[in-house]
Amino acid sequence: MKVVSAETWLCSMRMEEPYTVAYQSTDTALNVFLKLTTSQGLVGFGCTAPDFQVTGETPKMVLRGLKDVVIPKLIGEDPFFIGQVLDLAQSPSIRNVLDMALHDLIGKAAELPLYKLWGAIRNRVMTSMTIGILPENETVERSRHWVKQGFHCLKIKGGKNWEEDVARVWKVREAVSSEIFLRFDANQGFSREDAIQFGKKVEEACLEFIEQPTTGKSEEELKAVSRHCAVPLMADELALSAADVFRLARDEVCPLVNVKLAKAGGLTALREIAGVAAASNLGLMAGCMDESALGISAGLHFALSTRAVRFADLDGHFGLTGDPAMGTVNCIEGYLYPSEKAGFGFMGGE
Repeated sequence: MKVVSAETWLCSMRMEEPYTVAYQSTDTALNVFLKLTTSQGLVGFGCTAPDFQVTGETPKMVLRGLKDVVIPKLIGEDPFFIGQVLDLAQSPSIRNVLDMALHDLIGKAAELPLYKLWGAIRNRVMTSMTIGILPENETVERSRHWVKQGFHCLKIKGGKNWEEDVARVWKVREAVSSEIFLRFDANQGFSREDAIQFGKKVEEACLEFIEQPTTGKSEEELKAVSRHCAVPLMADELALSAADVFRLARDEVCPLVNVKLAKAGGLTALREIAGVAAASNLGLMAGCMDESALGISAGLHFALSTRAVRFADLDGHFGLTGDPAMGTVNCIEGYLYPSEKAGFGFMGGE
């Protein structure tokens, strides 16, 4: 089987509810899609959500890299030789969209959903619902809304003002049942001192973890906060590769890591990271960017097939207008279920 054609395009999806994190405000999700067709007539799809703040890539850079470098060399290649084909890609987002499309082809060739092909350990996963930086009363309002919609876990964004974030966390905890899981993500917004103060003030709020409170460029900053914080810390921007995860475990920086497709460079890379995490007793969270349900589906299949994943934050597809892969993932009472169709369950509107 050979790849006989490849198409790529940019998909712009408006968010029903724009949101703010420590370093930016967002109202549109820009995803790059890739469609591969083989000599046997199988069609595989991939998508990626470049984030310049995380990987230094823009959608235009990814499109140009695919069209000018990858696709001309891809035609005629055997999609089953994933490692060899991935060597054509030079950046995380390009590797991600290519890797996803290749895995989709393999699943369709086997006539199985990927999570079953890999060996499923579960058939659903609970996802958190993210609440961007909002005034205190609006944060509480959105929290109550999502709980009423059936979600059991909320992730509160912050990082601009630690004292205001403490107040928001406590207001949400008081407003929702003690059975609702709460997480906090500072998106690198705190200084070391502010992160330590924040951690002390929310110790009794029963947070599952605090995600990347300090800069993603310094392991020492995160490790210093971890020594003074009773709430478990999770690395995000610090962990881009299996080597990064190994180093975090070796240096005992933090016990948890958020992994994402576009950040790591695809499913092959995530599966390598899962092996390192399992051997190091690090817990993973399957995270996401603002991305199509196709990308969420890929992250979900990964989460369903490895015990290294202890948490999921796969909500980037909710509220996107114009998502071509809508329906590829099903959400019931706060739990995500995969499509049982082959590959990732996306047939391109067929």
